[in-house]
Amino acid sequence: MIQRLLPFLTLIALFTGLSIATPNFLTALNLSSVVRQTAVINIMALGMTMVIIAGGIDLSVGSILAMAGLLGTMAMSKGAGVHVGVLTGIAAGMLCGFINGFLATRLKINPFIVTLGTLGIVRGLALLISNGLPVHDIPRPFAYLGEGTVLFVPFVLWVLVACAVAVHMILEHTRLGRYAFAIGSNPDAAVYAGVNTAMVTTAVYTLCGLLTGLAGMIEASRLMTGQPTAGQGYELSAIAAVVIGGGSLRGGEGTVAGTLVGAFIMGLLSNGSDLLGISPYVQQAIVGAVIILAVAVDEFRKRKTG
Repeated sequence: MIQRLLPFLTLIALFTGLSIATPNFLTALNLSSVVRQTAVINIMALGMTMVIIAGGIDLSVGSILAMAGLLGTMAMSKGAGVHVGVLTGIAAGMLCGFINGFLATRLKINPFIVTLGTLGIVRGLALLISNGLPVHDIPRPFAYLGEGTVLFVPFVLWVLVACAVAVHMILEHTRLGRYAFAIGSNPDAAVYAGVNTAMVTTAVYTLCGLLTGLAGMIEASRLMTGQPTAGQGYELSAIAAVVIGGGSLRGGEGTVAGTLVGAFIMGLLSNGSDLLGISPYVQQAIVGAVIILAVAVDEFRKRKTG
């Protein structure tokens, strides 16, 4: 039970410690900044949660984020409205996610290898399409997606809550969610039970792509530019958020609440490090150490209960 609560206790301890360590942390401006910065990783991590629960992994989400943001902003720069541009980015993410799922299931290729390959392919295509140059000619109203507020709360937080509720409903109250848990826990047993594992796995990767596409548009909105180099290293943060939140890389385990906590732990670590003047290189080392620690705790728990 303590191990299940560990991510929540860590978040509380980190929040309390930063509040004491630096007076600039507990301000409305800084907390709003943390929410906006963390929302992108949070939304990506929600999609990654479904993939990891189903026993897969997606190393290409950073590249998909860049492609989605690039295509969405390119559509707007050519005269499409903001809504059309956002939908274009989401559709691009869905297509990339579908391709990942299709290749992994139909060609029977390990998801690690598939998504490692598509990481390079999608990033290369983004650079090729844009000639390596960012898109700047974007309508000003697009900035509202990443920087707007509703009832004094960042708009992206409302978007994040909506995504979290939707993913929770899928995982806990739909056949797709139950089948994803079954496939991640024991794929052979799921096949014998009549589960169409290929269809479910492809659907999960497609949903991950959809959420990554949305995250890409939020990132582009915050920067007000479509960057073909955006999202580098984001796959590590998304996977870390799931693992820190209690998800198992072996599949069959994970929760929306745990992933949200994991992502906010990552966000507070980054924000606190900046406020305390800690080098970003040290931050990368901290993230790597936290991932190893979280996986070690998960393995220890499995051995103890097994």
